[in-house]
Amino acid sequence: MAINNTTHILVIRLSAMGDVAMTVPVIIGLIKKYPQIKITVLTKSFTAPIFADIPNVSVFNADVKGKHKGFKGLWRLYRELKSLNINAVADLHNVLRSTILKQFFKLSTTPFIQIDKGRAEKKELINPNRVSLQPLTSTFERYADVFNKLGYPIATNEMEILSSKPIPETLLDLNVTKGKMLIGIAPFAAFQGKMYPLPLIEKVIKALNDTDKYNIVLFGGGKKEIEVLNTWEQQYNNCHNAAGILSFSDELSLISNLKLMLAMDSGNAHLAAMYGVPTVTIWGITHPYAGFYPFSQPKENALLSDRNKYPAIPTSIYGNKYPEGYENVMETILPETVIAKVIEVLNSYI
Repeated sequence: MAINNTTHILVIRLSAMGDVAMTVPVIIGLIKKYPQIKITVLTKSFTAPIFADIPNVSVFNADVKGKHKGFKGLWRLYRELKSLNINAVADLHNVLRSTILKQFFKLSTTPFIQIDKGRAEKKELINPNRVSLQPLTSTFERYADVFNKLGYPIATNEMEILSSKPIPETLLDLNVTKGKMLIGIAPFAAFQGKMYPLPLIEKVIKALNDTDKYNIVLFGGGKKEIEVLNTWEQQYNNCHNAAGILSFSDELSLISNLKLMLAMDSGNAHLAAMYGVPTVTIWGITHPYAGFYPFSQPKENALLSDRNKYPAIPTSIYGNKYPEGYENVMETILPETVIAKVIEVLNSYI
């Protein structure tokens, strides 16, 4: 049902980091194409800086572990949102919390469209007995479909990236040397099935470090990850650990100025891509065909595990499930292959 007179749209995407980042090109494109609309993004407070530089966009923090917890908390959240004079809701998450909110918004007859996640297609994609491996609708297209149903169609070629931000003064805390290309490496992911083995990524880091051409900024989070990154920072003179040092807002500013990001199938890849940073990704038991490939990145920037040796790939959409014998699929991607791809992309600047 088209509602072209809508002026204030609530966009729901509570998590995860990469999925939230993937809303950005769609939202920027919408704001530019339809300057009369205002968007409020309902998300967790940690992800709010992602939207800080988009005009006509504000963030409403979902306190799902506090005042918005449980059924009563969601009712309270609905009442708070209703006071914002929302004209329509674009639910880009479609989870239990947002479905409950949908029932509340029905009381005020507010149009509420939920994303079609393509669960059946994704289930078939990870079926080891699939007939063929074909790309599914991208997440960006699925997000756009929600707005299309609200009366605001947007094509993929109308989506846009964020502009780079000023390099934060806190970058000085990382002791980054001037005159060298600034590149990022994010070696971690939410699940082991999406993580390039640490001994192999360390070989990549060492090789890039030893060229003495690059300032390598390491990204991660959590105590154990920071310990690993600190070790590499101490061991390799051109490596600088940003984890636990920069605020998330400053991390975004830094990412926006990278010449390249090397990441897993993870949030950091999407954070870099939303700024148009060339992003090389390493894939394990997941696959770009599931629809989560970083925005507007060349397909050749995806380094894939060997499906001839491991034909069941993708065995999981999120990287949390793999059959016996698939624990080491990423070892089929040689460090030399990763190094060569990174240097190839960086040489395009020369």
